[in-house]
Amino acid sequence: MAIIPLPNSRTEADGSAVVRILSYNVRSMRDDEDALARVIRACAPDLVFVQEAPRFFRWRKHAARLAAKSELVVLGGGATAAGPLLMCSLRATVERTEDVLLPLTPGLHRRGFATAVVRFAGARVGLISCHLSLRSEERYAQAGMLLDRAADLDAPHAIVAGDLNERPDGRSFTRLTKELQDGWAVSPWGGEYTSTPADPHQRIDAILATRGVEFLGCGVPQDLDPADLRAATDHLPVLAAVRIPAS
Repeated sequence: MAIIPLPNSRTEADGSAVVRILSYNVRSMRDDEDALARVIRACAPDLVFVQEAPRFFRWRKHAARLAAKSELVVLGGGATAAGPLLMCSLRATVERTEDVLLPLTPGLHRRGFATAVVRFAGARVGLISCHLSLRSEERYAQAGMLLDRAADLDAPHAIVAGDLNERPDGRSFTRLTKELQDGWAVSPWGGEYTSTPADPHQRIDAILATRGVEFLGCGVPQDLDPADLRAATDHLPVLAAVRIPAS
């Protein structure tokens, strides 16, 4: 059965906005950068929540190059957020950005959040790109910090997306979905599993939102070039279309 395409971006008569959102772990752009950019362009996103953006030598230049190839601009994050990055189209009006570093557990990778508040026409929304810990106890604590940060964005709506490093039945994932909508659970579209491109068997990446945001569809796009998906990185992208009410 053919999958109905996600709605295109648009502004509605009442000032609300339909926005296309992409979440994607890019593995520090260590794979085929051109394939990665082709995947992102094919999804036609307004917002991209990136995980594992380049963090070391000339990382800003690498991030800017990916944004340019994807026909987007860098919004915030990167090494200053320990890996999460935000990109956007010129449709977004940016109010502010902030990169947040989380407490460091000795011996583990530093984690952080890339955050922003943006407007699309009359719709105002807070954004957080995240990549949670591989260790269960630290991941659970970070899920709580993520909820706190989403509540503190001082925006009427919030969208959180990223690599949660946990399946939906895990306690950190469940902690998040007690307060936030899980796009795939609310409005499934396309494929479910995000890891790995060669053998999709688990969903560890998600797009979440506060209750006022309406999901019009969310999942792994099924009409992208399989060769590009395998070459781009070790995760599959999650794409959603949402309607954000006017403020």
